[in-house]
Amino acid sequence: MADQVLIVDDDRRLSAMLAEYLTGNGFRVRAAETAGAGIAEIARLSPDAVVLDVMLPDMDGFEALKRIRANSDVPVLMLTARGDETDRIVGLEIGADDYLPKPFNPRELLARLKAILRRRNAGANASPRILRFGRLEIDPSSRSASVDGRDCPMTSYQFDLLVALAENAGRTLSREQLMDMVKGEELEAFDRSIDVHVSRIRAAIETDPKHPRRIITVRGAGYVFARFQDGER
Repeated sequence: MADQVLIVDDDRRLSAMLAEYLTGNGFRVRAAETAGAGIAEIARLSPDAVVLDVMLPDMDGFEALKRIRANSDVPVLMLTARGDETDRIVGLEIGADDYLPKPFNPRELLARLKAILRRRNAGANASPRILRFGRLEIDPSSRSASVDGRDCPMTSYQFDLLVALAENAGRTLSREQLMDMVKGEELEAFDRSIDVHVSRIRAAIETDPKHPRRIITVRGAGYVFARFQDGER
């Protein structure tokens, strides 16, 4: 069955254009004009991905995303007319999987949606092996991570970053290498986005995110995932 995308945007012309374009490219599409309606549709439909506008009449998209993330890990691509880096970082920090400023080319939105869904589907088809590092356990097949049995929530993009780092434990990876490993597309990206995602991963898995011991910054080079911490074998 074709993947279902929910568009949450009060611009009816844009939603109709996107719905027509995505339907023509094999997606099933539903639309909602308010954040409240979109959140209700997510609970009812469990879509495969959400395209969420920042400027909505009942609440802004950032608040809507917080509410979505309280109950769902559905991949979310945010849209906004405000394309500055600060807004992009805020979206990523609160759980967006990707970010696209308006105006945009529908082909780029399609490519980004496919990249998000490809990451999700790759995880669903992953081998059953579990990556264990002391108290941290990463299960690619169920796309979950836990510390001492406690679930560590993160977005699909962040989980794939964590897996990329863990599978290369002990090896320093540049931001460009990480973007290439996770995105798999020649799409616009910016170094700071990787920093934001790593910060969120640290908040999920580190005992003290401000003094990380598992994901270490290598100044001027990138990041390295520590194979062992003190007291581990």
